[in-house]
Amino acid sequence: MGEDSKITIAARENGPLVVKGLDTLKGPDGQALEVKPVMALCRCGGSKTKPFCDGSHKTNGFDSSSGTPAGRNRVIDYEGAEATVTFNPMVCAHAAECARIAPAVFNSAERPWVQPDKGSRAEIEEVIAHCPSGALGLRLDGKVTHLVADRARIEVMRDGPYMVHDADISVPNPGEATTPRKFVLCRCGKSGIKPYCDGTHKDQGWKSGD
Repeated sequence: MGEDSKITIAARENGPLVVKGLDTLKGPDGQALEVKPVMALCRCGGSKTKPFCDGSHKTNGFDSSSGTPAGRNRVIDYEGAEATVTFNPMVCAHAAECARIAPAVFNSAERPWVQPDKGSRAEIEEVIAHCPSGALGLRLDGKVTHLVADRARIEVMRDGPYMVHDADISVPNPGEATTPRKFVLCRCGKSGIKPYCDGTHKDQGWKSGD
């Protein structure tokens, strides 16, 4: 497929994510996984062949309806001299890319946990690009702007969700100030905003067993 092509994702009721046209799929260790024209990816958390569906959703009582989000759906601004970082806690997948790339700026042990003036504009922009869910953004001219890193179309996070970019999905993201260019999809079966991830896997200590 060409770089400008988009994959399509359909969230089947009480069933898997059906993905069509995928060109690159990476596993939890960064390994390339086999792709097929049409694939079913597990989102109930119970498959023995993760990330692929093995039909476990039919016997484990998986309910694909949404519940109560783990975080509030609001956009918080963290102002700095060179950059204002925005954050929506409801769609944060706890990928921790922010702490990995710019730990002085993004430190959950401090308050506020985001302090833009402790890092460079380049560091902050790298974090925004690598935030897989779109929870983090930059406020430019009053609008939230998202950057997108060059990565596989779908990547599987160990003990976490699917990280997706440049895909068309039939269910709109409920998160305020998010972007359709990149998002994260639940695979633990516990999110309150299915099919999207709200970080519940981290809060409940879910283990994927990949």
